[in-house]
Amino acid sequence: MVTAAQPLYALPRARAGAVRHLGPNWYATVMGTAILATGGAALPVHPPGLRPLLTVCWALSVVLLTALLGARALHWRHHRDQARAHLLDPGAAPFYGCLAMALLAVGGGALTVGRDLIGVRAAVALDAVLFGVGTAVALTAAVAVPYLMAVRHRVRASEATPVWLLPLVAPMVSAALGPALVPYLPAGQPRQTLLLACFTLFGLSLLATLAMLPLVFARLLTGGPLPLSLTPTLFLVLGPLGQSTTAVGKFAEVAPGVLPGPDSRGLAVLAVLYGVPVMGFALLWLCLATAHVVRARRLGMGFAMTWWAFTFPVGTCVTGAAALARHTGLVAYDVLACALYAVLLTAWGVAAAHTVRGLLSGELLAAPRPAPAAPRRATGRTTSGAVR
Repeated sequence: MVTAAQPLYALPRARAGAVRHLGPNWYATVMGTAILATGGAALPVHPPGLRPLLTVCWALSVVLLTALLGARALHWRHHRDQARAHLLDPGAAPFYGCLAMALLAVGGGALTVGRDLIGVRAAVALDAVLFGVGTAVALTAAVAVPYLMAVRHRVRASEATPVWLLPLVAPMVSAALGPALVPYLPAGQPRQTLLLACFTLFGLSLLATLAMLPLVFARLLTGGPLPLSLTPTLFLVLGPLGQSTTAVGKFAEVAPGVLPGPDSRGLAVLAVLYGVPVMGFALLWLCLATAHVVRARRLGMGFAMTWWAFTFPVGTCVTGAAALARHTGLVAYDVLACALYAVLLTAWGVAAAHTVRGLLSGELLAAPRPAPAAPRRATGRTTSGAVR
């Protein structure tokens, strides 16, 4: 009810106040939901009724993306001070990579399963738009965030966390999803250009990740466990590993008829020679990250938005394992893909349930509280963007 003390023009501002603490990390909910669709479509088994459920998951990711884009627009319009604070916060700024990955994940899902709902032509158009915008945002974040970290954030190596990988991984998502658009381009130069552009994005992201990952690993070994609320972000390391394995598999599948014969065969070899050892390291990291999460949970780690790190990175390992299964013919990778998808489903269910509960209670959109530090030499910086 509107009172004399509350004029009509005050209502939009009141609603905008609810999103003051809505950070870019919320785009992880879109990524985690979209990967349910694309990961499920990549599985070697297709039980009856699975495809419609995957389409529903994709449609939900579209709804979430639309809602978050609107909410973030309100955030930038009415809370520019907070938005600037996120950009100047080394714990929050890397999450701008999530915006790019959310756009790309929804676009990729349109061609994978969304076409069942909206038709092939609309799915291609939607994917093309979201791929173009998402790639532009990904490249911007990959340059802007490290630049800000160098000249404004003044971070130390002892503060490194897997969150730093987010803007660098975003171009790899473009590399993995772009090849799906190649068959819809005119034959010849257009197809070759897009495929090699995706290969360029693959190299850009891979080399940047290889430069950053040793900092994260060294900080973990020498600086002690991460703060409890940041411990789930260890799963973010799986993102570049699974997504790059997916990417080289997609290159090999699209290359015949697009690139000359030797180049096409070389990509098929790369899909196996690169993917097998990288997936092995991904499994090693999965075990290490799980051990840290179990420890943190025993020490009282509660729910935070960082729990969404259990979803999209694991989903990229699902698609990576499925790609290896197609290129090697090994049943072991089929089993691995199915097992990882079961983990993804469980993680998504838990994270989604806690998120809905936190939204209904208002806790997740309230002003952030300082997170409890891990008991031994935890020096990683905890911020509103990372925790809330």
